[in-house]
Amino acid sequence: MKPAMIRIARAAAIGLGAALLIVWGGLWLADAVGSPIASAALGRIGGLFGFQAASTAAVGTAPLGVRIGGPFHLIDQHGAAVTDTDYRGRWMLVYFGYTFCPDVCPTELETIAAALGKLGPAAAKVAPLFITVDPARDTPEVLARYVKLFDDRIVGLTGTPDEIAAVAREYRVYYAKVTPDHSPYVLDHSSFVYLMDPNGRLAALFDPSTSAERMAAGIEERQSQRS
Repeated sequence: MKPAMIRIARAAAIGLGAALLIVWGGLWLADAVGSPIASAALGRIGGLFGFQAASTAAVGTAPLGVRIGGPFHLIDQHGAAVTDTDYRGRWMLVYFGYTFCPDVCPTELETIAAALGKLGPAAAKVAPLFITVDPARDTPEVLARYVKLFDDRIVGLTGTPDEIAAVAREYRVYYAKVTPDHSPYVLDHSSFVYLMDPNGRLAALFDPSTSAERMAAGIEERQSQRS
């Protein structure tokens, strides 16, 4: 092999190794530290390397060895304390967003509501959860008014900033203020719908391009695999 080719191959190998180290480091930081910097890094790195991307069929799963989902302690739109164990035995359809979101959040909630309608009676086995990433503004009262605009079955969940950060870390959700010095501020956040099985384990990921038909079909498929 010519010296020039050797240098190119060596540079490519070094670059690939560095990229893998960055991804691994981002996952480790987000899981172990959960700081805003680590979460932001994970979100950006994930976008570059396809960490959160679903398949071309708009239904995906987590990369091998990456755990998504976990325990949480939050407050619902009625002011009642809830945990992840309250939904055991049902499928959780989890989405992270906020009520001041100008575009993607209402679109995703409309998709979730339409998917529930397409499921018919099978929707009774699904708990659709809307977890805010803006607890400062999204009080239980605000969430109650918001989720009923889409479907009465959607449960709005909020909590303290630390509790929201904890559940976002469990689901590896990225969120950050884009205009922190302005009011009203907006938030940048990842936008995936997580289907968790009755044992609280990830069953499927739906990306923002997923239609209500595809989401309903994906839920039915996962349910049939367990029956």
